Amino acid sequence: MRSAPALRPDDVELAPPAWLDLVDDLVSAGRAVEAVERLSARVAAVPDPTLERRLVRLRHQAFLQLPEAVGREPWPPEVPDLFAGVQGVPEVTVEELTPENLAAGILHHGALLVRGLVGPERARQLEEGIEEALAACATAAEQGLEQNGPYFGRFEPVEPYNVGAARSWIWQAGGLWGVDSPRMLAELIDVMEESGVADVLTGYLGERPALSVKKCTLRRVPVETGTDWHQDGAFLGDEIRTVNVWLTLTHCGDEAPGLDLVPQRMHEILETGTNGAIFDWSVGSGTVERVLGPAGVVVRPVFEAGDALLFDQRFLHRTAADPAMIRPRYAIESWFFAPSHYPHDQVPVLF
Repeated sequence: MRSAPALRPDDVELAPPAWLDLVDDLVSAGRAVEAVERLSARVAAVPDPTLERRLVRLRHQAFLQLPEAVGREPWPPEVPDLFAGVQGVPEVTVEELTPENLAAGILHHGALLVRGLVGPERARQLEEGIEEALAACATAAEQGLEQNGPYFGRFEPVEPYNVGAARSWIWQAGGLWGVDSPRMLAELIDVMEESGVADVLTGYLGERPALSVKKCTLRRVPVETGTDWHQDGAFLGDEIRTVNVWLTLTHCGDEAPGLDLVPQRMHEILETGTNGAIFDWSVGSGTVERVLGPAGVVVRPVFEAGDALLFDQRFLHRTAADPAMIRPRYAIESWFFAPSHYPHDQVPVLF
Protein backbone atom coordinates (compact mmCIF):
# COMPACT_ATOMS: atom_id res chain seq x y z
CA MET A 1 0.00 0.00 0.00
CA ARG A 2 1.23 3.48 -0.82
CA SER A 3 2.62 4.82 2.45
CA ALA A 4 1.43 8.08 3.92
CA PRO A 5 4.01 10.89 3.85
CA ALA A 6 5.94 11.30 7.08
CA LEU A 7 5.80 14.57 8.99
CA ARG A 8 9.26 15.96 9.67
CA PRO A 9 9.86 17.12 13.25
CA ASP A 10 10.77 20.64 12.15
CA ASP A 11 7.61 20.85 10.00
CA VAL A 12 5.44 20.73 13.12
CA GLU A 13 6.92 23.99 14.36
CA LEU A 14 6.14 25.95 11.20
CA ALA A 15 3.16 28.31 11.39
CA PRO A 16 0.86 28.61 8.35
CA PRO A 17 2.54 31.78 6.97
CA ALA A 18 5.93 30.08 7.11
CA TRP A 19 4.46 27.02 5.41
CA LEU A 20 3.17 29.14 2.55
CA ASP A 21 6.66 30.60 2.08
CA LEU A 22 8.23 27.13 2.22
CA VAL A 23 5.81 25.78 -0.39
CA ASP A 24 6.48 28.70 -2.73
CA ASP A 25 10.23 28.15 -2.37
CA LEU A 26 9.93 24.43 -3.14
CA VAL A 27 7.74 25.09 -6.18
CA SER A 28 10.22 27.69 -7.47
CA ALA A 29 13.02 25.14 -7.04
CA GLY A 30 11.13 22.54 -9.10
CA ARG A 31 10.33 20.45 -6.02
CA ALA A 32 6.54 20.75 -6.01
CA VAL A 33 5.99 16.99 -5.68
CA GLU A 34 8.09 16.99 -2.51
CA ALA A 35 6.08 19.98 -1.29
CA VAL A 36 2.85 18.01 -1.80
CA GLU A 37 4.14 15.15 0.35
CA ARG A 38 5.28 17.44 3.15
CA LEU A 39 2.21 19.66 3.18
CA SER A 40 -0.11 16.63 2.99
CA ALA A 41 1.48 15.27 6.16
CA ARG A 42 1.15 18.65 7.88
CA VAL A 43 -2.56 19.14 7.18
CA ALA A 44 -3.31 15.51 8.09
CA ALA A 45 -1.67 16.04 11.48
CA VAL A 46 -2.91 19.60 12.11
CA PRO A 47 -5.79 20.62 9.81
CA ASP A 48 -5.75 24.26 8.78
CA PRO A 49 -8.12 25.76 6.14
CA THR A 50 -5.48 28.08 4.69
CA LEU A 51 -3.00 25.24 4.18
CA GLU A 52 -5.68 22.88 2.89
CA ARG A 53 -6.61 25.37 0.18
CA ARG A 54 -2.95 25.86 -0.69
CA LEU A 55 -2.51 22.08 -0.92
CA VAL A 56 -5.17 21.85 -3.64
CA ARG A 57 -3.42 24.44 -5.78
CA LEU A 58 -0.08 22.81 -5.00
CA ARG A 59 -1.31 19.47 -6.38
CA HIS A 60 -2.18 21.27 -9.61
CA GLN A 61 1.25 22.92 -9.80
CA ALA A 62 3.02 19.64 -8.95
CA PHE A 63 1.53 17.86 -11.96
CA LEU A 64 3.22 20.42 -14.19
CA GLN A 65 6.61 19.46 -12.69
CA LEU A 66 6.24 15.70 -13.21
CA PRO A 67 8.94 14.19 -15.41
CA GLU A 68 7.68 13.12 -18.82
CA ALA A 69 6.20 9.64 -18.62
CA VAL A 70 6.41 7.01 -21.37
CA GLY A 71 3.51 4.90 -20.14
CA ARG A 72 2.83 1.21 -19.86
CA GLU A 73 3.37 -1.00 -22.90
CA PRO A 74 1.60 -2.85 -24.29
CA TRP A 75 -1.64 -1.02 -23.76
CA PRO A 76 -4.20 -2.14 -22.88
CA PRO A 77 -2.76 -4.84 -20.62
CA GLU A 78 -3.07 -8.38 -21.89
CA VAL A 79 -4.96 -10.31 -19.22
CA PRO A 80 -7.14 -13.44 -19.28
CA ASP A 81 -10.82 -13.21 -18.41
CA LEU A 82 -10.74 -13.98 -14.69
CA PHE A 83 -14.56 -13.75 -14.59
CA ALA A 84 -15.43 -16.05 -17.49
CA GLY A 85 -19.06 -17.11 -17.34
CA VAL A 86 -20.13 -14.21 -15.12
CA GLN A 87 -23.43 -12.67 -16.18
CA GLY A 88 -23.63 -8.94 -15.54
CA VAL A 89 -20.83 -6.94 -13.95
CA PRO A 90 -18.24 -9.03 -12.06
CA GLU A 91 -17.84 -8.31 -8.35
CA VAL A 92 -14.99 -8.46 -5.85
CA THR A 93 -14.50 -7.25 -2.31
CA VAL A 94 -12.00 -4.48 -1.67
CA GLU A 95 -9.67 -7.07 -0.11
CA GLU A 96 -9.77 -9.06 -3.38
CA LEU A 97 -9.12 -6.05 -5.64
CA THR A 98 -5.89 -6.33 -7.66
CA PRO A 99 -4.55 -4.69 -10.85
CA GLU A 100 -5.13 -8.00 -12.64
CA ASN A 101 -8.81 -8.42 -11.77
CA LEU A 102 -9.42 -4.72 -12.37
CA ALA A 103 -8.00 -5.16 -15.88
CA ALA A 104 -10.04 -8.33 -16.42
CA GLY A 105 -13.24 -6.65 -15.31
CA ILE A 106 -12.80 -3.58 -17.48
CA LEU A 107 -11.32 -5.20 -20.59
CA HIS A 108 -13.61 -8.25 -20.74
CA HIS A 109 -16.84 -7.07 -19.06
CA GLY A 110 -16.71 -3.27 -19.19
CA ALA A 111 -16.45 -2.65 -15.45
CA LEU A 112 -15.70 -4.12 -12.03
CA LEU A 113 -17.95 -3.72 -8.98
CA VAL A 114 -16.01 -3.44 -5.71
CA ARG A 115 -18.13 -4.19 -2.67
CA GLY A 116 -17.25 -2.38 0.54
CA LEU A 117 -14.54 -0.07 -0.73
CA VAL A 118 -15.33 1.93 2.41
CA GLY A 119 -17.27 0.77 5.45
CA PRO A 120 -20.74 2.04 6.41
CA GLU A 121 -19.49 4.50 9.03
CA ARG A 122 -16.89 5.99 6.70
CA ALA A 123 -19.53 6.26 3.97
CA ARG A 124 -21.82 8.12 6.37
CA GLN A 125 -19.02 10.54 7.28
CA LEU A 126 -18.28 11.23 3.62
CA GLU A 127 -21.98 11.80 2.89
CA GLU A 128 -22.13 14.32 5.74
CA GLY A 129 -18.99 15.94 4.36
CA ILE A 130 -20.62 16.38 0.95
CA GLU A 131 -23.66 17.97 2.57
CA GLU A 132 -21.43 20.32 4.53
CA ALA A 133 -19.43 21.19 1.41
CA LEU A 134 -22.58 21.96 -0.60
CA ALA A 135 -23.92 24.12 2.24
CA ALA A 136 -20.62 26.00 2.54
CA CYS A 137 -20.63 26.58 -1.23
CA ALA A 138 -24.23 27.88 -1.17
CA THR A 139 -23.46 30.29 1.67
CA ALA A 140 -20.35 31.56 -0.09
CA ALA A 141 -22.31 32.13 -3.30
CA GLU A 142 -25.01 34.09 -1.45
CA GLN A 143 -22.42 36.28 0.26
CA GLY A 144 -20.09 36.68 -2.72
CA LEU A 145 -17.21 34.85 -1.00
CA GLU A 146 -14.37 32.97 -2.66
CA GLN A 147 -13.93 30.68 0.34
CA ASN A 148 -15.88 29.53 3.37
CA GLY A 149 -13.96 27.46 5.91
CA PRO A 150 -12.29 24.14 5.08
CA TYR A 151 -15.23 22.79 3.06
CA PHE A 152 -15.30 25.42 0.33
CA GLY A 153 -12.56 27.34 -1.43
CA ARG A 154 -12.98 28.31 -5.07
CA PHE A 155 -10.11 26.84 -7.07
CA GLU A 156 -8.46 28.66 -9.97
CA PRO A 157 -5.83 26.94 -12.13
CA VAL A 158 -2.59 28.45 -13.36
CA GLU A 159 -2.26 29.59 -16.95
CA PRO A 160 -2.82 28.32 -19.59
CA TYR A 161 -5.50 26.19 -17.95
CA ASN A 162 -9.03 27.44 -17.35
CA VAL A 163 -12.33 25.92 -16.29
CA GLY A 164 -14.69 28.11 -18.33
CA ALA A 165 -18.39 27.76 -17.49
CA ALA A 166 -18.16 24.11 -16.44
CA ARG A 167 -18.27 24.90 -12.72
CA SER A 168 -21.70 26.54 -12.93
CA TRP A 169 -23.13 23.53 -14.75
CA ILE A 170 -21.91 21.20 -11.99
CA TRP A 171 -23.40 23.42 -9.26
CA GLN A 172 -26.75 23.56 -11.03
CA ALA A 173 -26.79 19.77 -11.20
CA GLY A 174 -26.36 19.49 -7.42
CA GLY A 175 -22.63 18.77 -7.46
CA LEU A 176 -19.35 20.36 -6.46
CA TRP A 177 -15.85 19.80 -7.77
CA GLY A 178 -13.54 18.11 -5.32
CA VAL A 179 -10.98 20.89 -5.78
CA ASP A 180 -13.59 23.41 -4.58
CA SER A 181 -13.77 21.55 -1.25
CA PRO A 182 -10.22 21.19 0.09
CA ARG A 183 -11.29 19.12 3.09
CA MET A 184 -13.27 16.66 0.95
CA LEU A 185 -10.51 16.31 -1.64
CA ALA A 186 -8.15 15.36 1.17
CA GLU A 187 -10.74 12.88 2.48
CA LEU A 188 -11.07 11.30 -0.97
CA ILE A 189 -7.31 10.89 -1.34
CA ASP A 190 -7.13 9.35 2.14
CA VAL A 191 -9.86 6.85 1.21
CA MET A 192 -8.07 5.79 -1.96
CA GLU A 193 -4.77 5.32 -0.13
CA GLU A 194 -6.18 3.59 2.97
CA SER A 195 -8.28 1.15 0.92
CA GLY A 196 -5.37 0.20 -1.33
CA VAL A 197 -7.15 1.49 -4.45
CA ALA A 198 -4.31 3.95 -5.09
CA ASP A 199 -1.84 1.08 -5.49
CA VAL A 200 -4.24 -0.92 -7.66
CA LEU A 201 -4.78 2.04 -10.02
CA THR A 202 -1.02 2.61 -10.23
CA GLY A 203 -0.47 -1.06 -11.01
CA TYR A 204 -3.14 -1.12 -13.69
CA LEU A 205 -2.12 2.14 -15.39
CA GLY A 206 1.59 1.51 -14.94
CA GLU A 207 2.23 4.97 -13.46
CA ARG A 208 1.10 7.20 -10.62
CA PRO A 209 -2.29 8.53 -11.73
CA ALA A 210 -3.56 12.09 -11.75
CA LEU A 211 -7.01 13.53 -11.16
CA SER A 212 -8.80 16.22 -13.15
CA VAL A 213 -10.49 19.34 -11.81
CA LYS A 214 -13.54 18.79 -14.01
CA LYS A 215 -13.81 15.03 -13.51
CA CYS A 216 -13.64 14.73 -9.73
CA THR A 217 -17.06 15.57 -8.38
CA LEU A 218 -19.02 15.40 -5.13
CA ARG A 219 -22.61 14.59 -6.03
CA ARG A 220 -26.06 14.79 -4.45
CA VAL A 221 -28.31 13.32 -7.14
CA PRO A 222 -32.05 14.08 -6.74
CA VAL A 223 -34.71 11.53 -7.67
CA GLU A 224 -35.97 13.75 -10.50
CA THR A 225 -32.57 13.92 -12.20
CA GLY A 226 -32.39 13.70 -15.99
CA THR A 227 -30.48 10.89 -17.62
CA ASP A 228 -29.27 9.48 -20.94
CA TRP A 229 -26.88 6.77 -22.12
CA HIS A 230 -23.28 7.85 -22.64
CA GLN A 231 -19.62 6.91 -22.79
CA ASP A 232 -17.31 9.46 -21.21
CA GLY A 233 -14.86 8.93 -24.05
CA ALA A 234 -17.26 10.90 -26.27
CA PHE A 235 -15.93 14.08 -24.64
CA LEU A 236 -12.71 12.90 -22.96
CA GLY A 237 -11.35 11.27 -26.12
CA ASP A 238 -10.52 7.61 -26.66
CA GLU A 239 -6.70 7.79 -26.74
CA ILE A 240 -6.47 8.11 -22.98
CA ARG A 241 -5.76 5.72 -20.14
CA THR A 242 -8.18 6.15 -17.30
CA VAL A 243 -10.30 4.58 -14.56
CA ASN A 244 -13.37 6.14 -13.01
CA VAL A 245 -13.90 5.22 -9.36
CA TRP A 246 -17.62 5.81 -8.88
CA LEU A 247 -18.15 5.56 -5.12
CA THR A 248 -21.69 5.61 -3.77
CA LEU A 249 -22.25 6.72 -0.19
CA THR A 250 -25.96 5.83 -0.27
CA HIS A 251 -27.83 2.57 -0.69
CA CYS A 252 -29.08 3.06 -4.23
CA GLY A 253 -30.49 1.42 -7.33
CA ASP A 254 -33.95 0.92 -5.85
CA GLU A 255 -34.82 3.66 -3.33
CA ALA A 256 -32.30 6.21 -4.65
CA PRO A 257 -30.91 6.83 -8.16
CA GLY A 258 -28.25 4.31 -9.14
CA LEU A 259 -26.80 3.31 -12.50
CA ASP A 260 -28.09 1.44 -15.53
CA LEU A 261 -25.22 -0.49 -17.12
CA VAL A 262 -24.43 -2.38 -20.31
CA PRO A 263 -22.15 -5.10 -18.89
CA GLN A 264 -19.95 -5.73 -21.90
CA ARG A 265 -16.73 -4.35 -23.31
CA MET A 266 -17.21 -1.69 -25.96
CA HIS A 267 -14.43 -1.62 -28.52
CA GLU A 268 -15.20 1.83 -29.83
CA ILE A 269 -16.85 5.12 -28.97
CA LEU A 270 -20.39 4.89 -30.29
CA GLU A 271 -22.17 7.44 -32.43
CA THR A 272 -23.68 10.26 -30.39
CA GLY A 273 -26.55 12.69 -30.86
CA THR A 274 -28.66 10.35 -33.02
CA ASN A 275 -31.30 7.62 -32.71
CA GLY A 276 -33.21 9.32 -29.92
CA ALA A 277 -30.28 10.83 -28.00
CA ILE A 278 -31.22 13.74 -25.71
CA PHE A 279 -27.82 15.45 -25.92
CA ASP A 280 -25.23 15.77 -28.67
CA TRP A 281 -22.76 13.80 -26.51
CA SER A 282 -25.15 11.02 -25.48
CA VAL A 283 -25.99 7.69 -27.10
CA GLY A 284 -29.52 7.22 -28.41
CA SER A 285 -31.73 4.33 -27.32
CA GLY A 286 -31.78 3.02 -30.90
CA THR A 287 -28.00 2.75 -30.90
CA VAL A 288 -28.05 1.00 -27.52
CA GLU A 289 -30.56 -1.56 -28.79
CA ARG A 290 -28.36 -2.23 -31.81
CA VAL A 291 -25.28 -2.72 -29.64
CA LEU A 292 -27.12 -5.02 -27.24
CA GLY A 293 -28.45 -7.30 -29.94
CA PRO A 294 -30.86 -10.14 -29.09
CA ALA A 295 -28.66 -11.56 -26.32
CA GLY A 296 -27.60 -8.31 -24.66
CA VAL A 297 -28.84 -7.12 -21.30
CA VAL A 298 -29.07 -3.93 -19.26
CA VAL A 299 -28.52 -4.29 -15.51
CA ARG A 300 -29.39 -1.99 -12.62
CA PRO A 301 -27.37 -3.18 -9.62
CA VAL A 302 -28.39 -2.42 -6.08
CA PHE A 303 -25.40 -0.78 -4.43
CA GLU A 304 -24.76 -0.55 -0.72
CA ALA A 305 -23.24 2.56 0.82
CA GLY A 306 -19.48 2.29 0.31
CA ASP A 307 -19.62 0.19 -2.87
CA ALA A 308 -17.73 1.38 -5.95
CA LEU A 309 -17.93 0.76 -9.68
CA LEU A 310 -14.67 1.03 -11.64
CA PHE A 311 -14.72 1.52 -15.42
CA ASP A 312 -13.08 3.44 -18.25
CA GLN A 313 -14.07 5.86 -20.99
CA ARG A 314 -15.74 3.23 -23.20
CA PHE A 315 -18.24 1.94 -20.64
CA LEU A 316 -21.88 2.52 -21.65
CA HIS A 317 -24.05 3.64 -18.74
CA ARG A 318 -26.57 6.16 -17.48
CA THR A 319 -28.01 7.41 -14.21
CA ALA A 320 -30.89 5.16 -13.13
CA ALA A 321 -33.79 7.21 -11.79
CA ASP A 322 -37.54 6.71 -11.78
CA PRO A 323 -40.55 8.26 -9.97
CA ALA A 324 -40.74 5.42 -7.45
CA MET A 325 -37.44 6.44 -5.86
CA ILE A 326 -37.75 8.35 -2.61
CA ARG A 327 -34.37 9.83 -1.67
CA PRO A 328 -31.27 11.36 -3.22
CA ARG A 329 -28.01 9.54 -3.78
CA TYR A 330 -24.70 10.89 -2.49
CA ALA A 331 -21.60 9.81 -4.38
CA ILE A 332 -18.06 10.79 -5.34
CA GLU A 333 -17.05 10.38 -8.97
CA SER A 334 -13.30 10.54 -9.55
CA TRP A 335 -11.55 9.85 -12.84
CA PHE A 336 -7.90 8.83 -12.57
CA PHE A 337 -5.69 9.37 -15.64
CA ALA A 338 -2.27 8.10 -16.67
CA PRO A 339 -0.11 11.27 -16.97
CA SER A 340 1.55 9.89 -20.11
CA HIS A 341 -1.82 10.04 -21.90
CA TYR A 342 -3.53 12.86 -20.06
CA PRO A 343 -6.50 14.42 -21.95
CA HIS A 344 -5.46 17.78 -23.35
CA ASP A 345 -8.62 19.67 -22.36
CA GLN A 346 -8.70 18.60 -18.71
CA VAL A 347 -7.11 20.47 -15.78
CA PRO A 348 -4.63 18.18 -13.98
CA VAL A 349 -4.25 17.57 -10.26
CA LEU A 350 -1.55 15.34 -8.82
CA PHE A 351 -2.94 12.37 -6.89
